[in-house]
Amino acid sequence: MLVAAAVCPCPPLLVPEVAAGAAAELDAARTACSDALAVLAAARPDLLVAVGPQDGTATTAHPAGSVGDLRGYGVDAEVRLGAGARADRPLPGSLAVGAWLLARAGWADAPVEGLAVGDRLAPAACAEAGRELATRAPRVALLVLGDGSACRTVKAPGYLDERAAGFDERCARALGAADTGALAGLDPELARELKAAGRAPWQVLAGAAEGAGLEGRLLYEDAPYGVGYFVAAWS
Repeated sequence: MLVAAAVCPCPPLLVPEVAAGAAAELDAARTACSDALAVLAAARPDLLVAVGPQDGTATTAHPAGSVGDLRGYGVDAEVRLGAGARADRPLPGSLAVGAWLLARAGWADAPVEGLAVGDRLAPAACAEAGRELATRAPRVALLVLGDGSACRTVKAPGYLDERAAGFDERCARALGAADTGALAGLDPELARELKAAGRAPWQVLAGAAEGAGLEGRLLYEDAPYGVGYFVAAWS
């Protein structure tokens, strides 16, 4: 069953080498992510699964040892998801950031695997994927990676959309309260229009947490660069 979850954003700018001179702007987000990962460690999981978005409608499993890199962002650095033999299937960007967060935290508390979730995957399929994850071990923890809307300002990647602030407010409230019903009810079409890549992973989390009785805390909420970033811990 699911015993804990950490929700973190996954912009490459979380990696200081990628952010370069702007690295300090996300220091508070990095600290919050570390605090959320500490909650996972305290839950003593048997398995940690990192869940992050990818393009499309498919889900893709990434075994321990899967490798990603940050070369597409100008940094010649490789990251590995947990321990294990090097896997051939490369990590998508979201899980590469997750692998970096885990390495930064010195994660060694449980085996780590990954699941990339298509950003167009239907809510019911997301929930079912989450339910399956929750049965993978007696004590499962999730690192759930994803961003809110990318339309909070005129300089945002998706330009300004007046619906974005309200959407992000609902997401932050649901993540902070561990409200699985509110997350399950997020509109996938609206999320796509607002370029909110976290929708599908959050709905996987909602499915995994059904009946688990977890409580949530919102550790960070901001919209630097016009993109909604949230950090939450469920336990």
